[in-house]
Amino acid sequence: MFKRPLALTISLVLSFCALLAQAADTLKVSAIPDEAPTELLRKFKPLGTYLEQQLGMKVEFVPVSDYPAVVEALATDRIDLAWLGGFTFVQARLKTGNAIPLVQREQDAQFTSKFITADPAVKSLKDLKGKTFAFGSVSSTSGSLMPRYFMLQDGIKPETYFSRVGYSGAHDATVAWVQAGKVDAGVLNASVWEKLVAAGKVDTDKVKVFATTPAYFDYNWTVRGTLDPALAAKIKAAFLALDPANPKDKEVLDLQAASRFIETKPENYKGIEEAARAADLLK
Repeated sequence: MFKRPLALTISLVLSFCALLAQAADTLKVSAIPDEAPTELLRKFKPLGTYLEQQLGMKVEFVPVSDYPAVVEALATDRIDLAWLGGFTFVQARLKTGNAIPLVQREQDAQFTSKFITADPAVKSLKDLKGKTFAFGSVSSTSGSLMPRYFMLQDGIKPETYFSRVGYSGAHDATVAWVQAGKVDAGVLNASVWEKLVAAGKVDTDKVKVFATTPAYFDYNWTVRGTLDPALAAKIKAAFLALDPANPKDKEVLDLQAASRFIETKPENYKGIEEAARAADLLK
């Protein structure tokens, strides 16, 4: 039998250990792709720098192609920390059995979705019967699940009520579809809508909000359940320490559309799980 030289074996072992050490010294972070990839990266950069300073380790952003990819990456320990919508968190929790939500933005305890249209004749959902409609991603809490849930409660089943239902894939894409006349109306999360309006990326003379959903819990920062508890505690403390009175911290908070971060817990998302089951989106 061929025997590898001892020196080579030792070298391979040391190289492998070095790779493991390097991986352990890097916090891998991802996010649901609810906006354009360039926007997600722009929002993350100051936060990544801040976390590196607070944790004393490298922080790397890992982009994903779609919502299920974030859940899969958490489940297989390929990422450590993820920005999730409420529904995506429920999916991750069910798939992994141990995903841990650390913090949410203050407004995520009272989140809403906005229904928008460019049709002046549309004043309510009643005016959309037989017209075309767009959700965001099918896995989006604010762009699909909760608006659908509230519509079902009002006796509106989208697939039979509208002439066509589409999925734009992201909140900003939904606005673009409505503004371009690709669909008669759509729904997206309130935070992205307000950001796009403030940035002048929506023609508000053309596109308007005609309805708002009731409030619900939504986004959070979640860690994989197998992450070192001491590191998870340091990550939570770093988010909670962000102070809007500090200019550098405020830059991070503003890009996250957050006034501040507060603690959260799995129980906050039971309502979303119930809504998903009622909409037959969880088996």
